[in-house]
Amino acid sequence: MEQVLASRSVSITELKRSPSAVLAQAGSEAVAVLNHNRPAAYLLPPHVYEAMLERLSADLRRTIQDGIDSGPAIPADQVFAELNARYAEPKPAIKPRGKRTA
Repeated sequence: MEQVLASRSVSITELKRSPSAVLAQAGSEAVAVLNHNRPAAYLLPPHVYEAMLERLSADLRRTIQDGIDSGPAIPADQVFAELNARYAEPKPAIKPRGKRTA
């Protein structure tokens, strides 16, 4: 069974029946929407969703800057050549064909 990552949960049926009540009861907490007792979705208050996006954006900017600060860039052609050399499938050996004698 999958882990439910919210302190509140609701079935899809209950959410369909009374979405306003579910949102009112949740307040500022996340709600796991369950389908056959498995998380199918999560409902988040707008401020929580916005904070998540801001955090992801900040982390992404920091990661990009870390990459820039890590040293000189390597040309893509060089990277692909090294990867191809390391992981290339060995070519099958071709046996020399001799003359057939009839």
